[in-house]
Amino acid sequence: MAQATISARVDSNDKAAFDTFCNDVGISSSSAINMFIKAVLREHRIPFSINNDPFYSESNMAFLREGVQALNSGKGTIHELIEEDD
Repeated sequence: MAQATISARVDSNDKAAFDTFCNDVGISSSSAINMFIKAVLREHRIPFSINNDPFYSESNMAFLREGVQALNSGKGTIHELIEEDD
């Protein structure tokens, strides 16, 4: 099986805590991420609750749906993604 690399930006403290957790339970960070990916593909969903995340609030979801509708009808503006390093 061919291998591919995924890169993600995370808070350095979160990465250190995640690495420590993975080491404590006897797996590598890469194995834990692969387990997550396999669970998503197997279950066709995020395998844990994300309901408490304000991004997924009904008001934000409505705002996002409006934006998608505007883009689909040709009335929106597409912007480039700008990532800022902290």
